[in-house]
Amino acid sequence: MLKSKQIAATISVFGKVQGVGFRFYTNKKAKELNICGYVLNKSNGSVYIEAEGTKANLDSFIDWCKTGPQWARVSRVEVQHVPPLNSSIFSIK
Repeated sequence: MLKSKQIAATISVFGKVQGVGFRFYTNKKAKELNICGYVLNKSNGSVYIEAEGTKANLDSFIDWCKTGPQWARVSRVEVQHVPPLNSSIFSIK
């Protein structure tokens, strides 16, 4: 992967997104799309993601986050573009 073509974003996902496998499936989708970064549950019930990849892959990943896995009920997604994170893997925290 060429790092110069990487873009990054922070993604906050709200709704019924904890206790439904959201982090597990986010990790799986990130690996399918060659996205690096991490996902974690926040104390306010949301899921927080830092993601980095090519524009096309990151856009696809963000689109997936708007629905999430089958049991999730996403009510809102907030995306902020940030400088590249220089991550080399995707992990669950």
